[in-house]
Amino acid sequence: MPPAPPAGAPAAPAYSAPAAPAYGEAAPAYGQGAQPGGKTNTLAIVSLVASLVGIFTGIGFIVGIVCGHISLSQIKKTGEQGRGMAIAGLIIGYIGIVLSIILTIVFVVIFFAAVAANPDLYVN
Repeated sequence: MPPAPPAGAPAAPAYSAPAAPAYGEAAPAYGQGAQPGGKTNTLAIVSLVASLVGIFTGIGFIVGIVCGHISLSQIKKTGEQGRGMAIAGLIIGYIGIVLSIILTIVFVVIFFAAVAANPDLYVN
């Protein structure tokens, strides 16, 4: 038996096992119930998917960036999961936009250099 606390000391809190579900009530699935914010933010998933689609199609980066910023704001307020997906969507989206701009500039420079080198080929 543990010794009694000294007089005037606060009593230790009593801990007990979690209550079993009532008859007919389903027990929470593994990893759910005691976990705050167990739901993943939908816009975080949309952000990541849109940015990944942007890699293969060239579009979707802006959607990924917008949804990523909105989802980070929602996650901060609600405590939902999905922060990593939102950040990944933002990073992929921003890198994709920067690479798209660079490739567009390179294409335009190469095109005008080809036109300047051979003006007779492009004029009727």
